Amino acid sequence: MSDQKNETANLANDGLPPLRDVIATHGLSAQKKFGQNFLFDLNLTGRIARAAAPLEDATVIEIGPGPGGLTRALLYNGAKSLTVIERDPRCQPVLEQISNHYPGALHVIDGDALEVDVTSLGPAPRKIVANLPYNVGTQLLLGWLMQIDQFASLTLMFQKEVAERVVAAPKSKAYGRLSVLCQYLCDCQILFDVHRSAFTPPPKITSAVVQLRPKTDRGEAVNLVSLGKVTQAAFGQRRKMLRASLKTLNMDVGILLERAQITETARAEELSVADFVRLTRIHDEMAA
Repeated sequence: MSDQKNETANLANDGLPPLRDVIATHGLSAQKKFGQNFLFDLNLTGRIARAAAPLEDATVIEIGPGPGGLTRALLYNGAKSLTVIERDPRCQPVLEQISNHYPGALHVIDGDALEVDVTSLGPAPRKIVANLPYNVGTQLLLGWLMQIDQFASLTLMFQKEVAERVVAAPKSKAYGRLSVLCQYLCDCQILFDVHRSAFTPPPKITSAVVQLRPKTDRGEAVNLVSLGKVTQAAFGQRRKMLRASLKTLNMDVGILLERAQITETARAEELSVADFVRLTRIHDEMAA
């Protein structure tokens, strides 16, 4: 506990104003249109930064830094090359102040993360560390998964419901398309939950920090676009049997399932990640 207290004291005295003062000075009330919920707990931001360590030799990328709570923790914990993407112009003066305090380490991009190719922001190894805006978090993750080998790790905060989908096992309600894509590509782990009281304003739900690390060996290779297409069809009507839900693929579903050694009466949530990989490979063979 004493170490946590010491870190809080150091962070609070890093030469920059306390976060609450920063927000008050610049009138930075969180806005729903940006999906903002600001983090004030310095022990928590430090914990997130340490989970992504080591940071010294990586291109670190943060999405939606807001007033810079996590930004400061990442720099404090060793990030030498940190690029943040922020579309709220009100936050620019605050981020500029942090940049001046850490000369050469912080680079600020004024823009929408959905429109930025983050792989162009610096050399490998690249690490994304972010408290993602709730309204676009899943969409951002799906985009990064399509180029996952460009990253060393993703350490991301989501609403807990999304975090549980990332790590869900077959035959569970949370298991779905996101589960299959994430688990085929990465080793996925929920690191810890974050209570709503850690944010301003407090969201109505609990959040969780998830870490995804690309697998070096995924076994059978598969086209990721096709895997996304097949899982979207299967889980798009998850209560239906696969012989019905896969009709949107516009091919002979009976033959597809027979060749993939999957029962026609099975439902999407019953299939393992390996089943979906095999199903996708047969799909592509039939579509060729």
